[in-house]
This record gives sequence, C-alpha cells and structure tokens, in this order.
Amino acid sequence: MALGWAARLAVGWCLLALLGADLSQAQAQESGATGDQSGVIREIRVEGNQRIEAATVRSYMAVAPGEPFDPAKLDQSLKNLFATGLFDDVSIRREGDDVVVTLVENPIINRIAFEGNLRLDDDVLTSEVQLRPRVVYTRSRVQNAVSRILELYRRNGRYGATVEPKVIQLPQNRVDLVFEINEGPLTEIERIVFIGNEAFDDDELREVIQTKESAWYRILTTDDTYDPDRLAFDQELLRRFYLARGYADFNVRSAIAELTPDGKSFVITFTVDEGEPYTFGEIAIDSRLRDLEPEQLRQLLQTETGETYNADQIENSIVALTEEIGELGYAFVEINPVPTKDEANHIIDLTYVINEGSRVYVERIDIVGNVRTLDEVIRREFRLAEGDAFNTALLRRSRQRIQDLGFFETVELETLPGSAPDKTRIEVAVTERSTGELSFGAGFSTSDGPLGDIRLSERNLLGRGQSLSASFTISARTQEIDLSFTEPYFLDLDVAAGFDLFRRETDFQSEGSFDQTTTGGTLRASYPLTEHLRHGLRATVREDQISGVSDNASIFIQEEEGSALTALLGHTLTYDVRDTQFLPSDGYLIRFDQSVADYGADTRYLRNELLVSYYYPFFPDWVINLAARGGYIHGLGEDVRLFDRFFLGADTLRGFAFAGVGPRDRTTDDALGGNLLYTGTAELRFPLGLPEELRIFGRTFVDAGTLYDSDASGPQVEDSSQIRAAAGGGLSWLSPLGPISVDLAQAFLKNREDQTQLFFVNFGTRF
Repeated sequence: MALGWAARLAVGWCLLALLGADLSQAQAQESGATGDQSGVIREIRVEGNQRIEAATVRSYMAVAPGEPFDPAKLDQSLKNLFATGLFDDVSIRREGDDVVVTLVENPIINRIAFEGNLRLDDDVLTSEVQLRPRVVYTRSRVQNAVSRILELYRRNGRYGATVEPKVIQLPQNRVDLVFEINEGPLTEIERIVFIGNEAFDDDELREVIQTKESAWYRILTTDDTYDPDRLAFDQELLRRFYLARGYADFNVRSAIAELTPDGKSFVITFTVDEGEPYTFGEIAIDSRLRDLEPEQLRQLLQTETGETYNADQIENSIVALTEEIGELGYAFVEINPVPTKDEANHIIDLTYVINEGSRVYVERIDIVGNVRTLDEVIRREFRLAEGDAFNTALLRRSRQRIQDLGFFETVELETLPGSAPDKTRIEVAVTERSTGELSFGAGFSTSDGPLGDIRLSERNLLGRGQSLSASFTISARTQEIDLSFTEPYFLDLDVAAGFDLFRRETDFQSEGSFDQTTTGGTLRASYPLTEHLRHGLRATVREDQISGVSDNASIFIQEEEGSALTALLGHTLTYDVRDTQFLPSDGYLIRFDQSVADYGADTRYLRNELLVSYYYPFFPDWVINLAARGGYIHGLGEDVRLFDRFFLGADTLRGFAFAGVGPRDRTTDDALGGNLLYTGTAELRFPLGLPEELRIFGRTFVDAGTLYDSDASGPQVEDSSQIRAAAGGGLSWLSPLGPISVDLAQAFLKNREDQTQLFFVNFGTRF
C-alpha cells in the first residue's frame, strides 16, 4: 500500500517536471518572438539589399550591436526604414543573438514617358509630376504624379481626362514608367447664371467676369472652360465692379459649378447680395503730420460729396496723396481711409487719415527667376535703391517700369522682413519670355496696297536689354530696308542711345509723277527730364534722289529731278501721361519736334512739329480722343525741296486720298507738298455690345485740317489755306492675326482740286 503511494508520487513529480520544461520552452520561444530585453544584440545582418549598402541600412536602425533587445526600438527601426522610401517591404526578426533585417528594395526609374497627350507637351507634364529618371520608384509618388496630371488637365478644362500609370520591369531592378493619358473632351461652360442681381442684368455681369459661356468664336481662348482658380478670381471681379458703382455692402454668397448629367459641361451659378447703393457724404482729410495742411491736398482727391460711392476712386486718391506727400519730403507716410456708414440714408462719410508711417528702409533688393537677363537690367528700372526709405508708390512704379521692358511674362514684387525691425527686403520674381523674333509679315493698306515684310529682331541682346533689329518691307509703292540698334543705358547712364541705317524707295507716280529714293543713317539719344518728360537728340545724314520723272510731270517736279544731300540735327520733347501706349483710354501726350538742316549740305531749312493728343473715358469703354497737329518748315535762304515738304491725306486726314490735300499743279494734277500744316481730330471709341474677348469696337470721328504755303508758285498752282473736313465711322478689330481697321469717311469741306477717298482699310500681322 505504501509502496503504491510512493510509486504514484514519483510519477507525479515526473509529470510536473515535464510540464515545467514545456512551459520554459514556450516562454523562451515567446521571448524570442517578442524580443524582450533578455540578451544582448551580437550582430545586425542585412539581407535582400542590392544597391543599398548594409552600412546605410544599419544607420537607420534605432539599435546597435552591444545593446539589449528592445521591442520599442526595433519597431522604430522598422518605421525608419519604411520612411526612407527606398524599400517596398521590410521585416525584422531575431535569430538567437542576431537581428536579421530582410529588405525588398524599390526599383529605380529608368525612363518616364507620356502617351496620348496632345494638348499638353511632355515638358509641361514632366515639370508637373516631379519625378525624374534615377529616382526611386514608389507607389505613393506615382499616385501623386497621377493626381497632379489630372489637376493640370482640369485646369485646362478637361475634367474627363484619365491617367493610367504602367510599369515596365527592366534588369537590375529598374523600371520604365509610362503614363497612358486619355485627355477626354473639353469640359466647357454651358451656362452662367446669376441669382440675386437686380441693379445689373446677367448679360452685364457676364461681361465683368473672366469665365465665359462656350461659343464658336472662342476657339482661341480657354476662358470658356471651367477653372476653379478663375472662378475665385471672378468673385473678386464682381466685388470690384459693384464697389466701383456704389454698392458698399455687396457680397458674393456662393459660386457653384455643377457638372451636367452628361459630364460634358458645367453650369456656373453665382448667388449675390447687392445691397443698396451709397453716395459719398462728407469728405475730410485728417493730417497728423507736422506742417502738412490738409487743404493743399484736397485737389488730389477723386472722391466728391454727393457722388456715387466708388472704391476705385478711393484707391486712386490714396495713391495720388502718397506720391504728392512723398515729393513734399515726407518719406514715411501711411494713409488710411476711414468710412462712416449711414445705413439708413445710404451715405458714407470718408476721412483720409494721414499718419507718419513706421520708419522702414530698403535693406536689400533680391532678383530671382532671371536666367538670361542680367540683374543690372532690372535694377536700373527701380525707383528705389538699397538704403532708401521704403515707399509703396515708388515700388508700384518700379514694377510697372520692369513690366514695360517687355522681357518678362510676369513680374512679382514681394516685401520681406529684413535683419532688423526697421529694414525690409524686396524680392523681385520674374518669368522670362522669348525676346528674339524672326517674323514674316503680310498686310494691306489703302495707301500702300498689299505689303509684306521680313523682320529679325532681338529686344534683349545678350541679356543686357539692348535692342537690335533688321527688316525688309515691300509693298505696291514702297520698298524699305532698316537696321537699328539701341543701348537703353549708354555708359551706365539713363540715356538711350542708338543708330539707324535705312534705304527707302517710294513710288509717287500716281500722286506726283516721280519716284523717291532715300538712303542714310541716324545717330540718336534720349534721356528723361522727369518721370514723364523725355528729351531726345538726333543727327541724320541722308541722300534723297528724285527719279522717274515723266515728261508730262509738273515743271516744279521736273526741276527737282536729281539727288541732294541733307545733314540735320534735331531734338524731340515728349510728355506722356497716358495709361498705356497702345490703345490708351486716359491721359494725354504732348510731343514737340524740331530739326535744322544745313551744315554744308545741299538743303537748308528749319522744321517744327507739335502733336497734342488727349484721351478721356467718360463712360466704361467709351473713350473720346481729341488730337491736334501742326507743322511748319521754313527754308533758310532757299526754297524747301520737294522731299522735305509735308503731304496730307489718307491716315493723316481721313476722307482724302494720300497727298490728296494741299498745293497742286492744276495742269498736271501733281501734288507739290506744302510748308504749313495743321490738323485736328475728334474721335469717339465705343463698344458694340459684342463679347469683350472679341476685341471689336466702333469709332466715329471728324477730321479737319489744311496744308498750304508751297515754294512752288505760279498761276497754275492751286495753293489754298481753306479748311478741309470729313466725318465718318469705322470698326477696329484687335484680331489674333494683328490689328484690322476699316473706315468710311465722307469729305464735307473740300477744295475742287482735292482728291477724296471714301473707303480705308488697314491690316497687318506677323507670324
């Protein structure tokens, strides 16, 4: 009995021993799997790496040989390796006292290609995807590239575009990446709707915004495709439009683009809250600058009591005040318009508060983005210099001058903090455009007939801002060769200097029974006297030859046959405050030109010309232009030669043919030219109600003038000072192929010897 109990006890101890061994082994296995802190790392082994060195892999590990096994650090090591983007898969395990890292490397991109893209060039897409050959391939990078390509197509109005990335495996763990693109159709704007507008109808507001409804004539623009950025800009355009017309409470509540059920177009809906129109109440100036009287500034204000509230006039007034106060010697000024709104009576009282601004100086001017253009070309257009007091108006003027160079697509100026609170840094970011041009031209004008030209020009030679051009023009009546060069800052001075070489052959057979050939050259220079006043000097030597004189030509023209040398010095004063030089809408231009010919050559005279042109916008897009021109040439001890006299008609006096007005030989009907000239023009430019992007506008005009006082005299010479006048109208189209104008003019004051012309057309382009 006792022996049986002992045997059973021995068997029990054996079972407990076996169970303990199993538990110990299980704990050991669990310990190896979880990597507890028992034991020390002897070695870190790296497996599966092909391009990447094992040492590089170990550098990303959070553990090292000699350190204890730590689950948290091993987990961090795994995250570090994945974060490098170098690996497609990573695993870490423990084998005894070793840590084994097993890797699957991401491949290297060998080549990137695009297929199916017709609307966007490969260069545009390559810059957008931000992937390059020899960069590590990852799925996330490719997906980001796909998203960026789709976004680019959406900005170009193609919301149906799809992009499928294809990977072609190559040896040595390399891949070719191909983006297969289906561009899809243009997602156009089917309709633009406005809700809440009462003061202005939908058609008026559609002209304000940049986004347009699709139409057949918009084939050269993308404004009729949906662009969310453009839609945001449209909201700002609407706000400016209403604020300039008295609606101070205007607000765009929403701008929604809804895709039509067929997925081919969008319907844009603007919901607006116009509010009520306001007028200006009391206008005051509160000057807090010492010795600056407000009344001396009042004439600069464009805002007037009783007038409709206009945010543009407020901004223009602030600019005018800033510039004037700066010229009075106050370098640091801050002007804040403080409105007081009377909502019951819809009146806004306005006070311009003039404070002394914080004293800030320009520490540095940095220029970025110019690859070809030298920094000095941009710096010399600045109205501010490093060390000057910062002035917003001068900064705005500097940007305009840089933009006017014509060398850059965009010019952005940004003010950044300097090294101290009283210092600022100006960064100029430019995007260069092509300034070289090889062009072939074609056109037609009523006075010259069909014409063509070839022009080779470079407006930014060697990135120095120099201009060089050579051209050859041929038409039914004129053949001309020109070579010109201009250095805008001669000897690093604000002096534009250059030269012109020319040869011109003109057929005057229909007007005067002769041909004229002019060959010569000019040296010229101009410099600014003030911001808007410029003075130019020139010296010209030329030879004029009268040839091809028919036997039945006027005796006065036969006497001129032959050649003559002219040497002249001249100067020009130009005062230009127009808002733009091309198709101006506001401002005026005054130009006085004077030249003297003598200096031992064959011709001797004094010539004077004056031009005044004034532009006034009295209604949006309605501009009136009043212009006057006068000229007088006086022979110095001799008669003025035929080729130096004035001729009047065609473009200079519509309603009359070229050289159709002025002294004329009654017997031969040849134009003889005159010495005294004056003309006047009143022209109204107005919209035709067509879509603004067509850039077609109408004109109505009255031209008047006369030309007389010829040195040719005798009973057969008609030389009357009678005023001639014509009235008419026309159309102008700023087409993508160049400006086209058509005019009809009827002379209603004329001399019986004058030659009139009803129809005028001018068309020219380069391509």
